[in-house]
Amino acid sequence: MIQIALQQMSIIAQPRLTPEQVKALEHATGLAGARLALALLPQARQLSLAPVSNFAVGAIAMADSGYWYLGANLEFAGLALHYSVHAEQSAIGHAALHNEQHIQAVVVSASPCGHCRQFMQELNQPVTITLPEAEHALSELLPYAFGPADLGIDGGMLSPEPGTLHHASDDTLLKAALQQANLSYAPYSHNRAGVALQLADGRIITGRYLENAAFNPGLGPMQLALSQLQLQGGQPEHITRAVLVESAAGISQYPGAAQLLAASSAVTLEHVS
Repeated sequence: MIQIALQQMSIIAQPRLTPEQVKALEHATGLAGARLALALLPQARQLSLAPVSNFAVGAIAMADSGYWYLGANLEFAGLALHYSVHAEQSAIGHAALHNEQHIQAVVVSASPCGHCRQFMQELNQPVTITLPEAEHALSELLPYAFGPADLGIDGGMLSPEPGTLHHASDDTLLKAALQQANLSYAPYSHNRAGVALQLADGRIITGRYLENAAFNPGLGPMQLALSQLQLQGGQPEHITRAVLVESAAGISQYPGAAQLLAASSAVTLEHVS
């Protein structure tokens, strides 16, 4: 039923659903809220690329705005596992790129690992985790949690202080990466960073740095950009140019981002610090 409704509405491959599309699907299927999102998880899982684990995971971040953001896990053959993007990270990062301020629920096809639970803790807001077999508050899945509040951060991943990085260039791609750097979330290292990928068809795909109080569960700007490329039906061979803009800080996104891009594309990463 859900596939027929998606086909009839011509949204079979869309990674982002508008409130109007959600309402139309509810009407067409008789499913509402989390029940509809659970039925849509196979569509999210189809976006997975998991050559290492061969374990496809799909997720949907349900924002207060009424928009739903699909996500899927992304793995890179030949690279260390920490470069992988988890489905929950993919969906929440997708929502962040649309400047959503609050995620009310994350619907996921498999129980979140500890890495993802810590990543979601950085939202610093109550979140419901809906699984095929049960529904939980994030606080139930991550008791005695450590997060931004423990380090004196009042906001969270979706409410960063805007950056003030500036560059005089009129280069469209560089300006897109600069915008993402200023929208990035890096309260611990202050390493604001953004990536912009130019595709052969003229599209620009972006990613921003989303840091974490526990450091390792953070999501790098190139990881998020390549996740977006995957969700939007692009391929690494479609990339014609790539730019990373970051603030000069104690750490740098460049080495990891360059290695990640090199494993996916022959394009050399341009670096503006």
